[in-house]
Amino acid sequence: MSHLWALDRGAQLLPDNSVRFTLWAPRLRLPRLRVLSGPAQGDHALAPIEGERDVYSATVPNVGVDADYAFVTDDGRTLPDPVSRWQPEGVHAPSRVVDPAAFSWTDDGWRGVMMDELVIYEIHVGTFTPAGTFEAIIPRLTELKSLGVTAIELMPIAQFPGTRNWGYDGVAIYAAQNSYGGPSALKALVDAAHATGLGVLLDVVYNHIGPEGNYLEAFGPYFTDKYTTPWGRALNYDDMDSDEVRRFAIDNALYWVTEFHVDGLRLDAVHGIFDFSARHLIEELTTAVHTQGDRLGRSVVVIAESDLNDPRLLRSADENGLGLDGQWSDDFHHAVHALLTGDRNGYYADFGPASAIADALREPFVLAGRYSTYRRRKHGAASTGIPRRRFVVAIQNHDQVGNRAIGDRLSVLVSPAQLRLAAALMILSPYVPLLFMGEEYGETNPFQYFINHGDEHLVAAVRDGRLREFESFGWGKEVPDAQNDGTFQRSKLDWSKAEREDHRALLTLYRDLLTLRREESMLRPDGSTIDVSNGDPGWIALVREPADLFNRYHAWEYEALLTLFNCSDQSVDVPVPGSSTRAWSLRLSTDAPGYGGNGDVASSIDSSVPTDGPKRLIGADRIRGVRLPPWSAAVFAAMS
Repeated sequence: MSHLWALDRGAQLLPDNSVRFTLWAPRLRLPRLRVLSGPAQGDHALAPIEGERDVYSATVPNVGVDADYAFVTDDGRTLPDPVSRWQPEGVHAPSRVVDPAAFSWTDDGWRGVMMDELVIYEIHVGTFTPAGTFEAIIPRLTELKSLGVTAIELMPIAQFPGTRNWGYDGVAIYAAQNSYGGPSALKALVDAAHATGLGVLLDVVYNHIGPEGNYLEAFGPYFTDKYTTPWGRALNYDDMDSDEVRRFAIDNALYWVTEFHVDGLRLDAVHGIFDFSARHLIEELTTAVHTQGDRLGRSVVVIAESDLNDPRLLRSADENGLGLDGQWSDDFHHAVHALLTGDRNGYYADFGPASAIADALREPFVLAGRYSTYRRRKHGAASTGIPRRRFVVAIQNHDQVGNRAIGDRLSVLVSPAQLRLAAALMILSPYVPLLFMGEEYGETNPFQYFINHGDEHLVAAVRDGRLREFESFGWGKEVPDAQNDGTFQRSKLDWSKAEREDHRALLTLYRDLLTLRREESMLRPDGSTIDVSNGDPGWIALVREPADLFNRYHAWEYEALLTLFNCSDQSVDVPVPGSSTRAWSLRLSTDAPGYGGNGDVASSIDSSVPTDGPKRLIGADRIRGVRLPPWSAAVFAAMS
């Protein structure tokens, strides 16, 4: 095996119980280490490392695991380690030495999850369970697996101030949040997920660092004023002394993959990562992660959030791209949300009719060079030639729910039939679906924005900023106080709802849709060729036939699949493409009684869908059209 990367900044426990402390500190003249507990307690000088610019180190005997330490600045302040593995008392307190080899992993046979296998379930650790910890997630992994999920995605878990936060205010980016249980508990969650057959993706933030507890600037030029971001100062990835800042981010990505066995990273808002170097940070980071994954014998994916609609993120370096494995495609969400809710404010101004959903099924970027009314300019470029497995779509996620003024979910904005239609549009799309925790049973509790800052000036700034942010959406001034604990408590899932009849019907639909997607290879991304047609007053027809590549390896039970959507409030006669040469039988209808519907599919077709799963129905008809009830979807199969 070629050289395997290992973290060598921060505190490294050595076999003889000594610890090697390493610090990049170009802004300190005489950096010192202060050990705060154990036999080595006291101050220790740090010496420059030969051949490395402004990097200092000291190996201190008899420190051992669980010792607390800090670095001392020239003006006498004691500050936590920029590469701290654990902040047990929070962002302002000392760091703690961790033994990364102490955890007993049981996932030797785990090989990761490929993009075309992904069904992602996004989790905020603090609100997913009443306890709000890593370990409290473990008992629910089996039911997520049963649902049809293949990977959980954790919203950022890097140490943030206080005990409640979305995670995007993290400041100690190597330290797993103490109120969630710290590093050992995170490892236990990942190990348990792998034992259950689930991958774990981690949301990481490299476009900014949170304000409270951010002491990086005392050590070196981590930030630049060349660029601005909406969330804080831009990180210095291309100016003077930026090499170590780039290393800070890339090492962090490798750290989660290596020491915590995570299967992928979701890079937050990469349009806020500014780098005009010859080799972009994202490309360098992604290459490093892929290389480390290969050495570890695991598939590791890197997925970006971006609002640029720029296919270069996904193209290889040979094609002048950045080589990411995937990216979120928000246009799909916007198209579905705008149609179902009637929202036209803000970025929803570019969407609304059912034709926009049809466009999103054909091409993940609806705005692929089109004029954007919201931006008042042309936006995006086409993704021609990029496999559809590299696009992640959602009908709800933390941003699209939590960044509404009161954090209201789709379940309280639309009717049950519309909610079922939205689920079908996402899961039966040709992309990778992402579910937001609780959506599968129609959670109605909001997901609101919450913080627990200790700086009252910062709290006031957050309150004012939220009000200004919502002005363009016309949501008024009734914005919950992010600092109030009640805002956090209201945002917790109520799992008891999943046992109620109306919620259980939706849960059954989600489970059956995901089962159908798993059983029918043509419903997987890139498992088929796709032809999309649409017409008034809002119908969409999607025909799938086996892709040539897949024909070589699969014995197909069906020669084609047909998915019909009625995205309108009236019954619609949908023409069936190719109906004269194929006999179709119904596989699933979202209007089936078992899902809470009326079963009003056209009488010429056997419309009784079993509630115990999307089994193939007996009988087939050569049909020219199907009458679909309002806000519904149906899947048909043509026998081969």
